[in-house]
Parts: sequence; structure tokens; C-alpha cells
Amino acid sequence: MSLDANEIRIAVLEDGHLEEFYIERADENRMFGNIYKGKVKTVIPGMGAAFVDLATKKDGFLYVGDAMRSPLDLDAEYDENAKNQESRHRRERHKNIDEVLKVGQTIIVQVVKEPLGNKGPRLTTHFSLPARYLVMMPGEEKVGVSRRIEDRKERDRIRMLFKEVETPKGVGFIVRTAGEGKSDKEFVRDIRYLINLWKKIHGSIDQKKAPSLIHEELGLVERIIRDHLCEETDTIVVDHIDLFRKVKRFLGLYLPGTKLNVEFHKDHRVPLFEKSNIEKEIERAFQKNVHLKSGGYIVIEQTEGFVAIDVNTGKFTGNKNLEETVYRTNLEAAEEVARQLRLRDIGGIIIIDFIDMERHEHRRNFFRVFKDAVRRDRAKTKILQVSELGLVEMTRQRMRPSLESAVTQSCPYCEGKGMVKSVTTMAIETIKELRRAIGHTSGRTLTAYVHPDVAERLRTKESRAVQQLEQMTRSRIGLFADSSLHVEDINITLVK
Repeated sequence: MSLDANEIRIAVLEDGHLEEFYIERADENRMFGNIYKGKVKTVIPGMGAAFVDLATKKDGFLYVGDAMRSPLDLDAEYDENAKNQESRHRRERHKNIDEVLKVGQTIIVQVVKEPLGNKGPRLTTHFSLPARYLVMMPGEEKVGVSRRIEDRKERDRIRMLFKEVETPKGVGFIVRTAGEGKSDKEFVRDIRYLINLWKKIHGSIDQKKAPSLIHEELGLVERIIRDHLCEETDTIVVDHIDLFRKVKRFLGLYLPGTKLNVEFHKDHRVPLFEKSNIEKEIERAFQKNVHLKSGGYIVIEQTEGFVAIDVNTGKFTGNKNLEETVYRTNLEAAEEVARQLRLRDIGGIIIIDFIDMERHEHRRNFFRVFKDAVRRDRAKTKILQVSELGLVEMTRQRMRPSLESAVTQSCPYCEGKGMVKSVTTMAIETIKELRRAIGHTSGRTLTAYVHPDVAERLRTKESRAVQQLEQMTRSRIGLFADSSLHVEDINITLVK
């Protein structure tokens, strides 16, 4: 963990390799998981959604499917019987948004997706409160088990355990992956923590006016400790005294008696991230090309609608034949693609063009390796089978902006296009603009200010075209280089 220039950076290492990276600025308000007392601002039947005023920069967006009555809705009455609730929810699924919400109505909502670009935060009235091993769902009365706990005996053990553990009415629980192998005492501790938190949230509703913040999710440091700490974690290293104290304090409150080693990095001459070679790994996370150890490489392109990833053999020529070379490259790329998705926190639709393999056995083994690599991801993912074109299509849960969008901005020069018009193109366009400026008159004097490279092209290879234009229109044209201009800028002035 590191704190630098009001920026918290946390790197998660496994066997010395960077597996996940998190960054959060102190001056930016994080919203995911927060609960707000909002006021319905606009209802849009055509979109089946409503905008909710949260007293934040952007109004929240609430779909009708996420707007069904919840235990905290101030204008609703609820059945205590869970079966009645389920049948009511089935009926309400077919309702229109204007039947569920009215403008000016007060509603309690939770943010399930951070604002992205011009979009406001995505909201829901189905609440979930996470702890170390459990997620509590107010309004439900069932216990679920994470799908990542695949051992059937362990799943049955957890379900039997919860039949014996006393749980409050009106709330349900999901056992997280970290709950695998845990005892009833550890689950009971989480239940007590969550119930107390729920009571605190419930009690603060009447004390605040809409719109206002009711509950704020844990900060980045606390969340990482809560979600990533496991038996394999042996050390947490911190290089800032305030973060060090925060970590010690949170461990004492949340995991009392833990024997986890928390170290303070004192050597300021060698920053913590440089010592662990993390800075180079972070720099790689911003590059379009990611090189593989074998000599192959992958190309990652993020667009507005989806992320495209291409796999290439590069310098890797293999030892046996083409099929074996392709197979080995794909296996290595499968692990690296899954890792890059975690590092860059890429979400949404992802299309991966792995290299075509002829042998069915290779395709089957490769797909299994890729699914196993993605299974380590804490975000929800869905992978489709390899398409007829040899593409792997998948989705990854997007709850917040990706690492790239969080720490970078569009290039002010190309304005995010990634390319600009060539010098030759701009020289030709300058001549066209001069011709338009002269129009149908003649005997004019004009000056054109352009980028130095464009001016050089006009004075050399395009000089004859400029001279012909002067002769045809009996005009004088002055070409001037201006280093402050964009390569695509053309400033033409008529001299009287």
C-alpha cells in the first residue's frame, strides 16, 4: 500500500507477481455501495427508468426492474411472509415505471455502478451489505452459496450450518468464496456485524432529509483488506504512517487477534513500489501491446462499446510445428489476458481473437485453461464458447471506470482519435482553403498560418501548386509557420 500526492495505491502480489492494482484519489468521491435517501426527479416511461436526485454531481439512474419495493421504501407496505413477497415481486416485474415511482417521491437506493463518462450512477432498491465471509440482503429470507465454491460437500456443509445458526427474520445471506471451510463462529461474527450495520442505516433514515447520503461504503484500504485477505496472505507492507495506522486499526476492529504481519516501509530513498518492481508492471498496464515471455504478444484496444484483444505469435517460432506454436502461444496468452483484465479493471463486452487452432483437443484444453484463469477474477464474468470465427466473447462486471479511464484523459492534440491527418493531406487542404478564400475575385493578398511541417511541405513539394493558384487568381499568398498550431489547424487572413 502506498499514499502519494493524495492518491492511495494498492498492489496485490501473489508469488511476487502483480495480480491486481487499485487506485483512488482523495479528492474524488467514490459512490459504489453507498446508500442514499433520494428524491425522484424525472420518470421516463419510454426508457422504463427514472432519474433520482442524490445531492451529487450527477443524478442516479434507476431501471424499473431495480425499482421494486424494498424494505426501506418509505411509501410502501410489506408482507412479512416471504412467499407473499416473492409472488408480489413476480407481479411487479411487469409494471411500468410510472406505476412504481412518481416525481417527488422519496426513495432509498444503493449505488451498484459508478458514474461512467456522461452516465450517472446506476441504482437499485435491492440492497446488499458485504462483510468478510457473508453478504447480507435485507428483504430476502434465503441463504445462497457462491458458485465459486464448487465442492458439493462443502456447499451442503455450509447450508446445514446455516440451518443451525440463528439468523434474524427479514434478511438473507450469500456466503462468499472466502467463506469456504469457515466455522459457525466466523459466520456468526459477520452476522452480528451486518445486523448492527443494518440497524444503524435504518435508524439514520428519519434523521436526514432527501436528498442525502445515508451510508458510505468502506474506503479503499478497508475494502481491500476485507475482500482480499485470506490464509495465503502473510504480509501487508505500507509506506505511509497514516495508512499504516489505518490498517492496524481496521485489523484490530474487524479481525481481532489476527497474526497477520503488517510492516512499515521506512526507506524513503527507495520507494516501496520501485523496490517491488511494481512501477514497471503498472506502466505495462497502460500500454496497448503486452509482450509474452515466449516472444508472442497481445494487443488491447478499448473502444466506447467493447474491448478488442488480439493475440499474435510475434517472435515465437516454436520447436515442432505451427499447430504446437499456436497452441503454446494461446495457452500463455490465456493466462495473461485474464490477468490484464483484472489489472486494468476492464468491464463490459470483451472480444478476444486468439490464434486459430486445428486440433479439437487443443481448442478444448485451451478453453479450459482460459476459464480457470478467469475464475480467479472477483468480478462477475460470463464466457461464451469459441465462435465460428475463432473469437472468444465474454462479459466482465463493470462497477467503476477502468484503470485507463481513471488515471488518463483524452489527448488534447488528437482529442482521443488516436491519429491526426498527415502533413500531405493538410498541405492539400490548405490549398483548397486558399482557393475558397480567394473565391471568384482576383488580385488579393492572403497569408496562411499553418503547422511548421505543413508549411515546409507547401514550400517544397507543393510549391508549384501554390504558384499556379497565385497565377490563376493573380493573387499573392504568404505561407507562415506557427509552432503553436495543431497540425490540422489552418488560419487564413485576407490582407487589405
